[in-house]
Amino acid sequence: MAPEQSTASGLGTSPVFRLPGRHRVAVFALDGVIPFELGIPLRIFGAAENPDDRSPLYEVVTCSLRPGAVRTDADFPIVVENGLAALAEADTVIVPASHELGPVYDEGRLTAPLAEAFAAIRPGTRCVSICTGSFLLAAAGLLDGRPATTHWSSADHFQRLFPRIQVDPDVLYVDDGDVLTSAGVAAGIDLCLHIVRRDFGTAVANNVARRTVVPPHREGGQAQYVRRPLPEPQLASTERARAWALDRLDQPLSLRAMAERESMSVRTFTRRFREEVGLSPGQWLIQQRIEHARQLLESTDLSVDQVARQAGFGTAASMRQHLQAVLGVSPTAYRRTFQTAAAHA
Repeated sequence: MAPEQSTASGLGTSPVFRLPGRHRVAVFALDGVIPFELGIPLRIFGAAENPDDRSPLYEVVTCSLRPGAVRTDADFPIVVENGLAALAEADTVIVPASHELGPVYDEGRLTAPLAEAFAAIRPGTRCVSICTGSFLLAAAGLLDGRPATTHWSSADHFQRLFPRIQVDPDVLYVDDGDVLTSAGVAAGIDLCLHIVRRDFGTAVANNVARRTVVPPHREGGQAQYVRRPLPEPQLASTERARAWALDRLDQPLSLRAMAERESMSVRTFTRRFREEVGLSPGQWLIQQRIEHARQLLESTDLSVDQVARQAGFGTAASMRQHLQAVLGVSPTAYRRTFQTAAAHA
């Protein structure tokens, strides 16, 4: 079947070709773009395949304010063939970080060309930022009254510039439905994997993670990457205790038992655990149990009660409470959504 062709008057000189049936992702590259962040969407979404016939599930295009050369923050430019017409055709628009945001970063306002670009995006299009690309979404008004994150080093400035946004500087990404933001740099990988998982289920996302040699889900938030003075010259790791706990999520796990695996007092273990992971042991355990429950709900036909026991929640009511608090849905609703996505992947 020949690709569909569409154009948008006044939005660029190049026609946009669309392959039917694929989710179309437009990556918006501006002068000063950071090549690493720019390459994340193509690498992650480009590796997502239908498990039945290995056909691509996404079509990724790069666009800019106009076709042509775009400066990067490296010692080389890139040539972008698509203009703003690609934004008008996208199902998802991704804005990576740029070091030349000018009035956007300094004053929180869009320039006229950027305002035209955001006006080209169709209502209902999913918008995503990587690192300080969040400043563009905020300046466009897409984050007003909503939760969001950005690179930890810019979080205070981001909050001052956009006081209506609920800024969370500790997480790796924030999913607020049709608008998603990630923390700094490699957190864009975490967010893109999350989007694949949301769109097509755990099995597809895990396959992407294997192909790109990254963890399917990283523990903790970006607080663990903020430089802090170390209270002691050398800190023993809590890694063995975490591995031990992950093998026993279906069992009661006490803080004392985890501390004993590392031959530490509970107090020392708790402090060092938070320094390494960015979460308390209790918060981390709940997070791991939620992730395990999600995998079981997506990939098995176990009853909700059985999933709750295997994930370590004990009862369906307890699991329901935790999933509702973190994901905003019940176990049954989550299973219906993601098993359907996997069936259609």
